[in-house]
Formats: sequence, C-alpha cells, structure tokens
Amino acid sequence: MGKVRLRKCRQCGAEFRPMNSMTVACSPSCALELGKKAAEKKVRQKAREQRQWIRKQKERLKSRGDHLKEAQSAFNAFIRERDRDQPCISCGVFSPGGDPRGGVWDCGHYRSVGANPELRFEPLNAHKQCKRCNRDRSGNVVEYRIRLRDRIGDEALEWLEGPHEPKKYTIEDIKQIKAHYRAKVREMRKEAA
Repeated sequence: MGKVRLRKCRQCGAEFRPMNSMTVACSPSCALELGKKAAEKKVRQKAREQRQWIRKQKERLKSRGDHLKEAQSAFNAFIRERDRDQPCISCGVFSPGGDPRGGVWDCGHYRSVGANPELRFEPLNAHKQCKRCNRDRSGNVVEYRIRLRDRIGDEALEWLEGPHEPKKYTIEDIKQIKAHYRAKVREMRKEAA
C-alpha cells in the first residue's frame, strides 16, 4: 500500500491525513462549515438567477414608450454632463440654486420634442437649462435662440430651424440610442475624475 499524502483542509487550512480520496475537511466541524458555505453559495446563485430572470421578463414587457423614456433619460443625462461647465442656455445663470422638483438642471430642447420628435436626440437641439427657464418660462425660447446662435453658429441654427425628415424609431434603434448615450456619460465622468 502506498504512502498517504497529507492534504490541506478547505475550511481551516490545517494539514490532515485524508480517510479517502473524497475527504476535503480535517474534521466533522470543518465539513459542516464547508457544507453551510456551499448551501449559502447555492442560495445566492439561485437568487441571482431569479433576479436575472425577473429583469429579462421586465425588459420583455416594456412598451416602445418605456424604451423611449429610458433613451430620453440617457440623452438628457448626456446633455447635462456635456454642458456641465456651461451656464443655462437661456438666462446665463451658472448656479440657480436648489429646486423642490429635484436637481438643478434640465436638458432643454430648443425645438420641442412634441413639435419636432425627429430632433429629440439631436445634440445641437438640446442644452443644459435651469428648471426655471425650461419649465416655468416654457423654455425661455427668445433668450435660448440668442445664446444658441452664439454657441453653434448661424449655419447650424438655420439647419436646426429648417425642415427635417420624420423618424420612426424601432425598439432596437431606441435601445442602441440609450446604450450609446449611457456609454458616453460613463466615459465623460471617467475623464472628469
């Protein structure tokens, strides 16, 4: 009969002489602890799988409108991050103070999403705007236009105010837009850090 090699206990790390090739713990108490850890790991894995399944089901049940809201939210976050060091496009204020509606800044569209949905995700059409101008003053469009001309130039402004082809986004298009702008925000925040 050959010499039995010592093994390291998977629980406590002590060396021991195994009873057979399947023995992984030095004592019954270590074996119980290993069993508990394995059971806990199984429970965590099952919970993770269930969360993933729920997430997939929720994604499957989303409407086109739900996807559009998420993409719009990602685009708005991108605009606020892009214009972080800029003042409000309409009134020129740098720090308007807190707002009971949450946050300080909005993503203000020069040509509104309702009137021009084809420009909803156009970066030239959207800029950081204080809530007061965007919500209380309906975009403060006259001042917006004056500062927008200075920021993007006459040619781009003329294009923005001109006619545009209507766009019909598919759900896949919307998902790509959302992913694109979320990635850009992450990249910009990483560069800023």
